[in-house]
Amino acid sequence: MRVAIAGAGLAGLSCAKYLADAGHIPIVLERRNVLGGKVAAWKDEDGDWYETGLHIFFGAYPNMLELFQELGIEDRLQWKEHAMIFNQPEKPGTYSRFNFPDLPAPLNGIVAILGNNDMLSWPEKIRFGLGLIPAIINGQKYVEQMDQYSFSQWLKLQKVPPRVEKQVFIAMSKALNFINPDEISATVVLTALNRFLQEKNGSKMAFLDGSPTERLCQPLVDYINQLGGEVRLNAPVKEFLLNSDGTLQGFRIRELNQTADEVITADAYVCAMPVDPLKVMLPPQWRELDFFKQLDGLEGVPVINLHLWFDRKLTDIDHLLFSRSPLLSVYADMSNTCREYANPHRSMLELVLAPAKDWIAKPEQEIIDATMAELEKLFPNHFGGDKPAQLLKYHVVKTPRSVYKATPRRQQHRPSQQTPIPNFYLSGDYTMQRYLASMEGAVLSGKLTAQAINRSQMLGISAQQLSGNRQLQMDNQMLTPDSQAPVLKAES
Repeated sequence: MRVAIAGAGLAGLSCAKYLADAGHIPIVLERRNVLGGKVAAWKDEDGDWYETGLHIFFGAYPNMLELFQELGIEDRLQWKEHAMIFNQPEKPGTYSRFNFPDLPAPLNGIVAILGNNDMLSWPEKIRFGLGLIPAIINGQKYVEQMDQYSFSQWLKLQKVPPRVEKQVFIAMSKALNFINPDEISATVVLTALNRFLQEKNGSKMAFLDGSPTERLCQPLVDYINQLGGEVRLNAPVKEFLLNSDGTLQGFRIRELNQTADEVITADAYVCAMPVDPLKVMLPPQWRELDFFKQLDGLEGVPVINLHLWFDRKLTDIDHLLFSRSPLLSVYADMSNTCREYANPHRSMLELVLAPAKDWIAKPEQEIIDATMAELEKLFPNHFGGDKPAQLLKYHVVKTPRSVYKATPRRQQHRPSQQTPIPNFYLSGDYTMQRYLASMEGAVLSGKLTAQAINRSQMLGISAQQLSGNRQLQMDNQMLTPDSQAPVLKAES
């Protein structure tokens, strides 16, 4: 079975991989000249990498970890110590840590929370712990029901002191969806907390040992090619061509080195684009269907990723850091955390600016100036005195529409991977799956899409077999002398 897939991000590539495993022939079409979608990366003129985002892999990512194992590249994940590290704005240049001991879950998480006395008082810890009991006892069903509230509202309902939100969850909300607790759905934060508390290594983090494009996406492409599939860059899908019955006839593309359009035909089609371009691409007659109307409730959130190279080391910490800055979300010194970016003498900070809605249209220099002002607070020892640290170069990567903005009541707008169009499917972290908008969600969505296509094919084969057997019965009845005693009976 030939399957055309629009988009070579993690969702599209994962879908293609699992389709190839099932014996199908995936054809992946990517509009850009680089793999990865929201995990894409590029090399600059100096040979240094810069990425679309700061990509962290968690122990609570079972589908992603399984994918690494299936590709034989588990050694490319550089696991860090089991801890969460926060800057302390009231004590510039210092850090507060939640250290997870080698104990079963949720005991290790409880010890980590109780062992941190910098950020929360004992009454605050106890009140927050009591607030989490319904989520722990009732599980994901309760978590899904909380989509009607923002996380700020949920904290108030649980009578959790406001300082808990300020101290911990502003940073965590921005890390999860690039927005603040008063905007983010309680379901998003509670889903993460449930995974972190219920799985021993759920909150343990790893960095890839190089760029996601080379170290994760390219092995996926190699795997797909080996099984007879194909991945084509510079092949933007311009239009969905329809049959008279409203099903998909083909993808119209124009490769950059061609002068004429090309129509890609297949037995099934997958859109693995982000939700915003999908809404633009939908044929007018599809937009009238309730299934596709629900997509109007989903919209990508803006985010800015920054890469700054300095003339000296600013930190030796080999881990993700929660900045607790009003401007910045999380950051890491990639010269410490990533093998390919390693430099023992100079730092390369990768930082996420969020929320970015007020910054996405601003000039790069204004963004860098504001970021540097924040870094002076985070690293006072390196930017004061007669010889402050010097910024050697930078890259600013703007994504006006990243993962869908997970505000309250968004869950009801997330579509299934199977659509009302019999030969058309969706894949992407915005589709309905338990891990929300994340790399894990993208990989899981690709797997679920491949499974949906396999189910549809099996049902199609069964229907064809049934139809064929009935025709054979009729043919045999006509050939049998005694039409009251047919040779074959129809199978069901």
